[in-house]
Amino acid sequence: MKKSIFFIALLIGMASCSSTQSTLKNTDDNAPNLTLSKDNTFVITEYSKDKKYGYDKDYPINIFFNNTKNESINQGRFLNALAGPNGEKITFTKLENCCPFPTKRSELGAGFLDVYELKWEGQKKPVTLYLNIYEKGILMVPVGFSLKK
Repeated sequence: MKKSIFFIALLIGMASCSSTQSTLKNTDDNAPNLTLSKDNTFVITEYSKDKKYGYDKDYPINIFFNNTKNESINQGRFLNALAGPNGEKITFTKLENCCPFPTKRSELGAGFLDVYELKWEGQKKPVTLYLNIYEKGILMVPVGFSLKK
């Protein structure tokens, strides 16, 4: 049932796109495999200097991790590693799926980005990030965030 709904949504989404070419700009099949910390979060060692990284649907945070079939666990592994700009605890909520694109890593040949809203105390406006569970890329801390200590 879940796959049927996904397939119908995928067909509708792909039909509304003018192209089946991927618009994703920051995928990298040669990126190192992701590793888990003792806290079950992804180990992240780099900070992005690109203000589009994660904030723009064409530059999503690529969190492909080949050791799980769970569709939402990797988002938590990434987001739970982050903190606000001064180490604040963040909360996050999934808003929607969007932006269908072709991929070889999906049974259906296409994937969607996951859109998350992130908040922390003292913040003026929530942050929206785009996450991609289908493709590999260098995993980094987006501009405006820090790593949880």
